[in-house]
Amino acid sequence: MLITELGYFSLLSAFVLAILQAILPAIGVIKHQVQWQRLAPSLTVAQFLAMMLSFLALIAGFLYNDFSLVYVAKQSNSLLPWYYKLSATWGGHEGSLLLWMMILATWCMLVSVFSRGLPLDMRARVLSILGGVQAMMLTMMIFTSSPFDRVLPNLPVDGADLNPLLQDPGLIFHPPMLYMGYVGLAVPFAFCMAALWAGRLDAVWTRWSRPWTLMAWAFLTLGIALGSWWAYYELGWGGWWFWDPVENASLMPWLASTALLHSLAVTEKRGVFKAWTMMLAIFAFALSLLGTFMVRSGVITSVHSFAADPTRGLAVLAILAIVIGFGLLMFALRGWRLTVESSYRLKSRESMLVINNLILLIATLVVLLGTLYPMIAEFFHLGQVSVGPPYFNALFVPLTWLLLGFMGVGAVMRYKYDSRPLLTSILACAVSALVLGSVLAYMVAQLAESYVFDYSVEISAVLSIWVLAFVVLDIKDKLRHQKHSLAAGLTKLSPSYWGMQIAHIGVLVCVMGVAATTSMSIEKDIAMTVGDSVHVQGYDFYLQEFETIKGANYDATQATITVKHDGKLISTLYPQKRNYVVSMMPMTEVGIRPSLFNEMYVALGEPIAKDNGQVDVNTWAVRVYVKPMVRWIWLGAILMAIGAAVAITDKRYRFKNKQVIQTNTNMGA
Repeated sequence: MLITELGYFSLLSAFVLAILQAILPAIGVIKHQVQWQRLAPSLTVAQFLAMMLSFLALIAGFLYNDFSLVYVAKQSNSLLPWYYKLSATWGGHEGSLLLWMMILATWCMLVSVFSRGLPLDMRARVLSILGGVQAMMLTMMIFTSSPFDRVLPNLPVDGADLNPLLQDPGLIFHPPMLYMGYVGLAVPFAFCMAALWAGRLDAVWTRWSRPWTLMAWAFLTLGIALGSWWAYYELGWGGWWFWDPVENASLMPWLASTALLHSLAVTEKRGVFKAWTMMLAIFAFALSLLGTFMVRSGVITSVHSFAADPTRGLAVLAILAIVIGFGLLMFALRGWRLTVESSYRLKSRESMLVINNLILLIATLVVLLGTLYPMIAEFFHLGQVSVGPPYFNALFVPLTWLLLGFMGVGAVMRYKYDSRPLLTSILACAVSALVLGSVLAYMVAQLAESYVFDYSVEISAVLSIWVLAFVVLDIKDKLRHQKHSLAAGLTKLSPSYWGMQIAHIGVLVCVMGVAATTSMSIEKDIAMTVGDSVHVQGYDFYLQEFETIKGANYDATQATITVKHDGKLISTLYPQKRNYVVSMMPMTEVGIRPSLFNEMYVALGEPIAKDNGQVDVNTWAVRVYVKPMVRWIWLGAILMAIGAAVAITDKRYRFKNKQVIQTNTNMGA
């Protein structure tokens, strides 16, 4: 197709434009040539348009069944519905990498458009660094992973079909959302490098980069939540997180960027933690590239990973080494200029944020070690080693509780030095947490109809109330001089403050969901025939019938299962066992009754064999779950993202040329 040839030409054009974006503005900065610096935004927009055209061309190749493209032939089929052809565009290595680059071009364009108030040479530096990252990734893509390679002259009649695991609505939204977070961490990295390059090591650069970090963190949070939700209902095992290496690959940059957000806040307000903030910016983006390497190198086995040869993984590893090396070199050359303009005492918000950041960093290292250790052991011929949920749960969960403990106290601390006697307030919050937390844990158990005490739910509930109590105290403290109505005082608090509190409440909601569903979920595996029933956690599941369903590219056996509570019908579920006609792969489609408190979840296994070895098509293995508060996990993630979005609207992040143009004279080349 002509349009796919145009897509390849656009990809090559984007590559050339990325090189120019990296080089020309940099020369302009070094030689103080304003005209060359002004090329950066134009090159960025042109590069974005070229990447967009290339991406749209690949989508057209899928929609019009252009099986002359090797990538389309491997990932699609003429029977595939159009919306899955759309998601098949990023269903494999080459297409997902093109999506990665498309999103990076989008971030560059957004920075170019919405950072017009920055000094011209600073904007040129930032866009030049982003152009360098684009050029490296496009080099790897064009020479090792082009989605526009053709299979000629022997064209296949039809394609091999998309992996049935990926034929799901969640995979239409999950990768773009996750990549927006992954790739977005390149922006604070670029601001950090630009600040080191310019010698502009005051707190101003943190104000420039903070809204971009918030935006990337929000997208990454939603992307991880969508991936968790997809795994929950698509894989059929009833879990929302398995500490899979690819899951960990997204969690690690999330933890690092969470620490970065808090460090940016302190550097912006108090001018401290400058070196720490810059190292976190480098570390967060490096972890996102590490995740890209893990997914594409073939060194891990996961349902989430892309089948890719090690050569491609080595290319990503080389880019990772360049990024880390460049970042550390810049820090070594310019970091000595970092000075502390203000100090703080032990009893201060800065101290609490240092502790919280250290906990987040330790948690990141725990996940990193558990994820990489099996690969390291295999590389050094130490044998096959498996690091599973017991390791992560034993180390990560206590760190989460410790983090909540310090999060509560840190919420009320003042910057620099808090001279107030806080012991009484801390004791009051502790008593409230113990009493109300126990009540909350009891209520959760009642709603889940679980009467077995579980310490993790109790601890999580107590710590959640502990944090909430300090949030209330902090709001009260901020309104202590308010002479008018309470509502008027609340409206005067800044959006960044409300965003922080909403995000923290989202963390608490997520923690309670994790504790309840992990500790109180009930699972029962049973062989069922039409007319059979099973009683699980106060609910009766009745198997009514089996029927055959024919989809666009699959055949399925569908069960009808009614759910009753105390004899009252509350839901009808329709779990399926599908067989995809092209790939001949079986897939489980679960039946779910959504609920904020007790969620019903039913999955079909396989037909049960009789004593003589023949399969009885009327008797199936059925797995039944009751999942208390599992939706709170994703609700908490949504609240976190909303909090970030609210914080971004703070007016201090809206730059005007007049406010910052004066700083241009202070910038070094």
